[in-house]
Amino acid sequence: MVSLICTLQDHRDDVNSCAFSAQLLATCSGDKTVRVYNSRDFSELAFSPLTGHGYSVHCCCFSACGQFLASCSTDATTVIWSMATGEIEAVLEHPGRSPVRICAFSPDSAHLVSGGSDGTLALWDFPSKQLHRHGSVKDTTIVACSFSPCSQVFVTGSTYGDLRLWDLDMNQLHAEKNAHDLGVTCCTFAPGILSGSQIVQFHLASCGQDSLLKLWVMNKLSSRAYRMQLLHTLTGQSAPVLSCSYSSDGQLLVSGSVDKTVTVYDAKNAVLLYTLNQHERYVTACSFSPTSPLIATGSMDNTVNIWRVEDGCSGHDGKSLPEESALTSSQGTTSAGRSKLLVADWSEEDVSVWLVEEGLGGLVDRFKANNIDGTELLSLTKETLASELHIESVGLRSKVLRKVEELKSESLCSGIPDEFLCPITRELMREPVIAADGYSYEREAIESWIHTKNRSSPMTNLPLLTTLLTPNHTLKMAIARWKTSQ
Repeated sequence: MVSLICTLQDHRDDVNSCAFSAQLLATCSGDKTVRVYNSRDFSELAFSPLTGHGYSVHCCCFSACGQFLASCSTDATTVIWSMATGEIEAVLEHPGRSPVRICAFSPDSAHLVSGGSDGTLALWDFPSKQLHRHGSVKDTTIVACSFSPCSQVFVTGSTYGDLRLWDLDMNQLHAEKNAHDLGVTCCTFAPGILSGSQIVQFHLASCGQDSLLKLWVMNKLSSRAYRMQLLHTLTGQSAPVLSCSYSSDGQLLVSGSVDKTVTVYDAKNAVLLYTLNQHERYVTACSFSPTSPLIATGSMDNTVNIWRVEDGCSGHDGKSLPEESALTSSQGTTSAGRSKLLVADWSEEDVSVWLVEEGLGGLVDRFKANNIDGTELLSLTKETLASELHIESVGLRSKVLRKVEELKSESLCSGIPDEFLCPITRELMREPVIAADGYSYEREAIESWIHTKNRSSPMTNLPLLTTLLTPNHTLKMAIARWKTSQ
């Protein structure tokens, strides 16, 4: 059985990746932040969120001991964070200054690999934080990578659809062309190694835009010779499969899809066990805890769901779990029922619950006595707080108004049409301009991009034929009309 135990709702944009260590959970998002939680009660750590990136954060991963966290971003860097202090230990600039789409530690934490949107690969010596080797795959974007359990080889996946195996000197040992039609989205090695008298064997899972999850066996025939063979093709999801992850014992495999579902498989027998239906948009990330029976799944609905896997789950064939009410965890989250409402539609009871969550529980009785519901909450001013609610403390009045402004900002961000968001910053555009690639961006963001990214398109990674920017007056007026209607 799999049950939903907690929903984290702190991110203000798509959740792109999530990762467990023995004691922590990390998540990253298009809102440029990385958040870190205690995996025992999912309370957010004091130093979270981590805010060192300038653009969307695509991936995060822990070193084996959990002492360090790596995160990579459109800003062309991979940042190394200390999990003791939350401070930045190092900033690794990707070769060619290309946006970094993926990063992964080796199990022995000796190396870190990062992959760019221009097809470049960087292999870093982690103890020294120095570039060890770099290479590239032409005309593609590297979107997936995973080290083998022995830490001596790693696999990459690309939007071209191929899986490639590399050694630590960046020699390509094997290429599985067209592993996924339309592109690979994720790949991950199973944790175990099977070894015989002559052959060492690994298992690998990959998923892609073809809506398939594939299980492979990889045989090491010699130091430079490997052979890949497809074992199973899993078809439990009806749209592109964006992420996959093995449990720490290799017995279970979880995947997330554009069809908004999370599937859990018996990895050994390639049998679908559960289909989970809690997310409201694409499921972009999934991860098993290495020390407890927990799964984290991240989505474009800005949430991270935490699931508990009970013993004996293999006795259920393909059971679909109904949607259930999410519990809350960590400061800044709201109950699932209230989060689906506009603040203006909140009842007086919803306002009371919000006050308690924001550390303003002492005002509950006063707000109830004045029948403050969601609409009146949004219209509060310094004057009404003082004259009608009789809050004498200037500091307390300021805190209430600050929390209300945060609430307005969160409500605004959660409902912004995607076409009004700058593809680079993922923020509402104020001065939209059209670049030579035909896409619209916030002027300041694209000008900064052109200055630092050698005139490549943020969306296609192809060279911009000109740096001329044309104001998009139609889009600016549409944004203004939308803001007026809110």
